[in-house]
Amino acid sequence: MILGCQRRWVLGLLPCGIVLLSHLGTLCVTAQAPASRQAMGKLGMPVISQDTSEPVLPAKEEPAESAPAPRILSRQPDRVMPQSSLRKYADIEKPLPINLPTALALANTRPLDIAFAAEGVRVAVAQLSQAQVLWLPNLQFGADYFRHDGRNQDATSGVIFDNDRSTLMIGGGPTAVFAITDAIFNPLAARQTVQAREATLRAASNDSLLAVAEAYFNIQQAKGDLFGAEEAVRKAAELVGDIAGLAPALVPELEITRAKTELARSQQVAKSAWERWHVASIDLTRILRVETSALIDPLEPAQIKITLVNPEVSLDDLIAIALTSRPELASQQALVQAALERWRQEKYRPFIPSVLMRGASTNPAGTLGAGVYGSGLDDSIGHFGMRLDYDVQVLWQLDNLGFGNAAKADERRGQHQLALVEFTKVQDRILAEVEQAQVQVRSARDRAELTEIELKEAQSSLEKNFEGLKQTKRAGNMVVLIVRPQEALASVQALGQAYADYFEAIADFNRAQFRLYRALGNPVNNPALGPGLDQACPAQDVGPQVLPLRQQPRY
Repeated sequence: MILGCQRRWVLGLLPCGIVLLSHLGTLCVTAQAPASRQAMGKLGMPVISQDTSEPVLPAKEEPAESAPAPRILSRQPDRVMPQSSLRKYADIEKPLPINLPTALALANTRPLDIAFAAEGVRVAVAQLSQAQVLWLPNLQFGADYFRHDGRNQDATSGVIFDNDRSTLMIGGGPTAVFAITDAIFNPLAARQTVQAREATLRAASNDSLLAVAEAYFNIQQAKGDLFGAEEAVRKAAELVGDIAGLAPALVPELEITRAKTELARSQQVAKSAWERWHVASIDLTRILRVETSALIDPLEPAQIKITLVNPEVSLDDLIAIALTSRPELASQQALVQAALERWRQEKYRPFIPSVLMRGASTNPAGTLGAGVYGSGLDDSIGHFGMRLDYDVQVLWQLDNLGFGNAAKADERRGQHQLALVEFTKVQDRILAEVEQAQVQVRSARDRAELTEIELKEAQSSLEKNFEGLKQTKRAGNMVVLIVRPQEALASVQALGQAYADYFEAIADFNRAQFRLYRALGNPVNNPALGPGLDQACPAQDVGPQVLPLRQQPRY
């Protein structure tokens, strides 16, 4: 009986002891661990306050005097992502710090597409110069030695006789053989071709600018994803320790296994983010033609939002700007005009003569026309004196009885129609690019605002779940946790996803801004659109030693 009373007394005190121990454990953990918001601030994670609509970030460290902050306008300068958590990855490779203005400045000098287009302009200019001097004759200089042995025939009487003679002609003369239609219309068509090539060069510069910007923002997004993944890894590791520290009666062993599984998954996400950073860095070094072994480390934080074009500008205004600024349209217009000039050339060719001017002092004619001429019997040459012989002809020519001319004119007309169709296709494509880019800008802007709310709520949920995991409550005769481990685990997953969504929306907004700016033809000094590229990303002086130039291949 006494043993039964003792057993009931012990069983009665056991729940009270468990509750007391749980509260003592909570007080000890709370006293030893710093506040959750302060801990995240010390670790460099952007902290979003519950009572404000904007993120509250930890205090920034003062930058060193040798590394001035990059000049980027139209952004949110207070959103700075610290570099400490990423440094262990950057130390593995050769870091190459670079900011966006420097990358954009290099985009106008180093990409191969720009070099290719520049050579196309040079070729077109040379062809224009050649067409402009088609009126001028060719000059020939030299000597002509002629030797005849044996029979000959008199050109007047037809008498055949034998004679041996030698002649020597030293001199030169102009030679001109050209169609007047070519001299008139070739320069007109060549001038339009030069304009088309110059517009193509501007288009290549715009395309390279967009390619550099997209590659740069891909690096920034991967860098931001790495930061968010590392934060999820840290929280998952902290959660594993918290769950393992709870009493076995409150948490089964499978909860620890579940938390460790999430920790391993978060580590894989971080590795994938690091891989995307490295791959995007290689892509940017390829475009800029710098050493691919260097790891591009953007100086701007991944949270910046660059606004080149105001998202509220109407679509009609954007289309009007694009139709007047896109170099592709200017190039196609010039090609249409060049095709028109070639069509006119073939239409008028049968009615406009060609000019032939040739020297006739030698046999066969067409080379020397004036100079010193001497002759003699056998091998003797003498009796030198001046000689001048020229043949000038004006000829009308019908190719294949005129049917060939008609066929060539039809061919040129078809080429002109093809150029017009291509111009319409380019115009439709530009209109679609402008509309698509505007939709992307507005969508990314709205998503960025929503992801800020998502990130704020995810941080708040994580704090509350981690605090609730350390607290218990009584449910009848049972003592249970206020927050179950799987709920805290879900908050870690939500935080990692919120960071990924946030950095993706920011990068999409920046990429869409540059797509829209390129779709408009990179308009300069248009205050109706926004700050523009010159103000949002001011160019900086880029010396020859800023980036290591990739070695030219040897062939």
